[in-house]
Amino acid sequence: MLESKGYIIPAHQIQVSPIEVGGRVVKLFVEEGKRFKQGQELAVLETTSYEAQVADAVAGLTAAEQRHLELQRGFRTEEIQQAKAELNESEANLKQADLEFKRNQELRGAALAARDYEQAEASYRGLVKRVERLRLAVKLADMGPRDERKAAAQAEMEQAKARLVQARWRLDNCTIRAPIDGTVLTKKAEIGNLVNPLAFGATSGSICEMADLSDLEVELDITERDVAKVRKGMQCRIRAEAYPDKIYKGEVDRLMPIANRAKGAVPVRVKVLGVPKDEEGVFLKPEMGAVVSFLEPEKRN
Repeated sequence: MLESKGYIIPAHQIQVSPIEVGGRVVKLFVEEGKRFKQGQELAVLETTSYEAQVADAVAGLTAAEQRHLELQRGFRTEEIQQAKAELNESEANLKQADLEFKRNQELRGAALAARDYEQAEASYRGLVKRVERLRLAVKLADMGPRDERKAAAQAEMEQAKARLVQARWRLDNCTIRAPIDGTVLTKKAEIGNLVNPLAFGATSGSICEMADLSDLEVELDITERDVAKVRKGMQCRIRAEAYPDKIYKGEVDRLMPIANRAKGAVPVRVKVLGVPKDEEGVFLKPEMGAVVSFLEPEKRN
């Protein structure tokens, strides 16, 4: 009922790039037309700087774990005993200072200079404050670290773990793998090239472009006067202009939601059905011209 010319395109064409990493390509396995299984290595970037980041993150995590462990265990018994011994010593000194201060109070006047009395009083008052401080220190040692400090150390440890996960993830991303089962369409890099998906200018952003050549479509422009004849799900016959004897089944997959005003046409996509494995990329190649025959639906009583 209708015949139109279009171009074969992959249903999904993927530009393969490193994920959040960049560097010099040290290994490259891609070639145009080469097929890869999902997960196979396509290329490897230089890893020196990313290995250093992992080592730094490991050291940071170890330090955070030790700080957290120290706060969880609290003060050592020897540290608490040391604080108590200092308190006992200061209490003994305070008793002696108290006796001397009382004697100086009795001698205050003609027998004791004002300056000497003031020094004795200051020494006594200082020991009183020291004993108070050491008593609080012993109490705090018995209580252990504050809960807030323990929580902060726990958070720092989790933060260090997250940094290590990120560093290892970035290191793993230096090995670029095939995201799908597919064929390399175009090669974008060579060994020694700098690749960085976030940079502009001299560096390339991708390694290659891939597509699954068993999942193809034909891109058509159907004129507005004929578009009413085309419906989603309509059966079609497809043949490449280069191989007119090879006919494939097709089906209208979708009519685009916007028309092309310049052409007075509506873009239509026809799905190619049942491409045999041994014919993938052989007779139907992306960007190749193809003719689509839209079949009139069978009438049913």
